[in-house]
Amino acid sequence: MSSYQRLIAASVAAFALAGCATGPQANPADPLEPFNRGVSTFNDNLDRYALKPVAEGYQNVVPSPVRTAVGNFFSNISDVYSAGNNLLQGKPTRAMEDTMRVAINSVLGIGGLIDIATPAGLPKYKEDFGQTLGVWGVPTGPYLVLPLFGPSSVRDASGMVVDRFMDPTFYISPWTASLAVSGVRVVDGRAQLLGASNLIEAAALDKYSFLRDSYLQRRQYLIYDGNPPKSKDDEDDGDDKPAPKDDGAAPTTTSAG
Repeated sequence: MSSYQRLIAASVAAFALAGCATGPQANPADPLEPFNRGVSTFNDNLDRYALKPVAEGYQNVVPSPVRTAVGNFFSNISDVYSAGNNLLQGKPTRAMEDTMRVAINSVLGIGGLIDIATPAGLPKYKEDFGQTLGVWGVPTGPYLVLPLFGPSSVRDASGMVVDRFMDPTFYISPWTASLAVSGVRVVDGRAQLLGASNLIEAAALDKYSFLRDSYLQRRQYLIYDGNPPKSKDDEDDGDDKPAPKDDGAAPTTTSAG
């Protein structure tokens, strides 16, 4: 079954189960929670017994410089569809910067294996079609955990299909070569997250809820380029807090990583 068929099947199944997934304690953003938890358990088992061990082996066997080059290569690929989505979002300057990143890293960085654009001062953006839909007002829809793909939403799952067509690796021929490249990409991405996943498993009382809330907040943050509108609760909390006292001291600044 292709990735597109899996996305469609997961979405249809989610909507079919929506009626039995609601209740008085249901999270409004997650009306499909029982279904999502089932898929999340499947993904966790797949990760525990297959993907994570492979990623750990990859990390232990492949030298760090090679892993860095592989990560840079796929990061350069992601800049291609990031440029397209920045353009669709009405951000031509960002689209141009993404395009310059691809050009510089592809030519001077030996096909993207070396990231030259970042030290040169070109910022990296991570835009996808789900964000593009959000920028133009398409609602998130229910939170949705996809088999193999993990946390998503109805809107973002639809965006994944468009992003796949914008990804140059989709057009690699024969299809077996494209599948191999995708496999390396998945393993490399999972290896980069080994430390974070171990921390989550150790710290989160409810891993499912933690990942859901983190994902939805992160997507909101990305759609608004780091300046999401305040919720009503945040505004109410702000009204209760006294204004900061001006002590005449110069403001301090912190650098963002």
